[in-house]
Formats: sequence, structure tokens, C-alpha cells
Amino acid sequence: MRRTTLIATLASTFVVFASTLAIGASDSAAQSAPTPYPAKAEDWPGKGVVRTFGWMTQNRDYFWTERAKKQGAIVFAGDSLTGNWKTLGADFKGTLVANRGIGGDVSRGLLFRFQEDVLDLHPKAIVLLIGINDLTARQPANDTLANVRAMLALKDKEQAQVPVFLCTVPPSANPKAPVDEAQRRQLNQGLRQLAKDSKGVTLIDLYEATVTAHGTPELRYFNEDQLHLSADGRTRWKEVLQPAMQRAGVL
Repeated sequence: MRRTTLIATLASTFVVFASTLAIGASDSAAQSAPTPYPAKAEDWPGKGVVRTFGWMTQNRDYFWTERAKKQGAIVFAGDSLTGNWKTLGADFKGTLVANRGIGGDVSRGLLFRFQEDVLDLHPKAIVLLIGINDLTARQPANDTLANVRAMLALKDKEQAQVPVFLCTVPPSANPKAPVDEAQRRQLNQGLRQLAKDSKGVTLIDLYEATVTAHGTPELRYFNEDQLHLSADGRTRWKEVLQPAMQRAGVL
């Protein structure tokens, strides 16, 4: 009698568990668009400033349409410094890449979309550059670093084997987007330390690759706004990134 009851209980438990999995799979399959940005700041993950503009939703809607064909890509995640790399596919010819940079994005925004826009692609590798808009918004460097740590923690929890190429924030000198240089130094030093302390994370020191001896932007690497990278700047980025990828066996 006891054995019959035990078997019945186990069978019932299995049915409930299987039903739960089926419901979860059904919900995932039923989702036809990215999760909307939260309406309230307190509903966002992470710390610091939140920015949302109409084009961000449009970008994410487009990313969603590419989810199937970008599976296993090297994912470049960030803000307009990444998003403006329109020749990314041609510059890494023969390698599947996915550009997931959105203009105006901040680290808290990237953290919010990191699951759907990056990890759900089951990336071969991740190139991460974020923080310039945090700095122009006068967000403390420590908040940005906390958000980057949270992204790496998400990656480690789900796909620990995926290598990350973590980029420092390049210099800038745009009077309409001033930056506290002490905060930039603190952020970049924190990123360097984070790469040093984290397994599977390689530092790409984009700041050092694009700055002059006087601490100003090397003009040939930037557009006239001295904020966004020029074509030469993106070539310079590739020059420091590609060898690291090759050493890691990604290319």
C-alpha cells in the first residue's frame, strides 16, 4: 500500500514538473518581440541612469528579427561607438558577427537587454564596450562597473565558456558631451582590473589605442565631434581586437 502510494506521488510530481516545463517552453515560443523597456526606473536591473529613446525600441525590434540567423555569432554589444560600425560584417569577412550596439545606450540599459540581445544568441564570443554615455550623464564610475560585473555574472551563469573581450572607454573631447576625466580614469582602471580578475575576460585597451601622449583624442581616430570613432578609429579598434581574438581561438 505504501509502495503504491509512493509510486502515485512520484508520478504526480513528474506530471506537474513536465507540465511546468511545457508551459515555460510555450511562453518562450509565444514571445514575438523583445521585452519592453520598464516604465519605472526602479524596475530596471542595475544601478545609475536610465535612457530610452524611440530608436532604441526600433533597434531592438530589428535585432529580434535576426535572432535565428545570428545564432553562434561574435556579438558586439554597446552604444553608438559599436552601433556605428556599419562595416562590421565586411571587416570580419567569413566570420558571423552581430552588432548589438544602440546609440545613446548606457550600461544599465545594456544590462537590461543583455539576455535577449546577447546571451540568447548563444554567442561564440562577446565584445563589450559601454560607458561613455554613463560618463556624459555624470554617473559614478562605480555604478557602471557594477553593471558590467552584473553582465559578466549573467554570462558566467549561463554560458561560462564564452570568452569576453572587454574594452576600455576611448577618450573624447566634445563640449556638448563633457566628461569628468577623473571618472573616466576610474572607470577604465576598474575595467582593466575586472578583466584581470575575471576568467575568460580579455582586456582590449581601446583608450590607450586612441589617445595622444597629452591625454587627448588622436584626431585621425575620431569624427569631427571628437566623440565617435571615425573609419580609421574602427580600423584601429580591429587592429587591437583581432590579435586577441586569434590568441583566444575565436578567429
